[in-house]
Amino acid sequence: MMDHATPNLPSRSFDRTESFYAGLGFEREWRDEGWLILARGGLTLEFFLHAELDPATSCFSCCLRLDDLDAFIDQTVAAGIPETTEGWPRLHRPKAEASGERIGYMVDADGTLLRLIANPSAI
Repeated sequence: MMDHATPNLPSRSFDRTESFYAGLGFEREWRDEGWLILARGGLTLEFFLHAELDPATSCFSCCLRLDDLDAFIDQTVAAGIPETTEGWPRLHRPKAEASGERIGYMVDADGTLLRLIANPSAI
């Protein structure tokens, strides 16, 4: 196994978090009363219980670097995540940024910002 890192993100409810991310192709790898691990291919997200989190004031975020950004966006839309500028969950379609990277944004049901970045070989 290669070295890797996994983001630790808040969840107000593991049931809701697991259901939300299942629509994006993530599957449970681990769950107990205080920790939830979901994976999709080479992506792993770990969640800790944070029942009192206010999504409107959350400052949690992470980056998902994707070989097929467009397929992930298509799955996000198919899962019913709206393209809007307010509320959560929500999706902002990818565009070319000043950095030259193609980046989209998704805010999950707990207010966590996920930057959806196309891997350089996929641009």
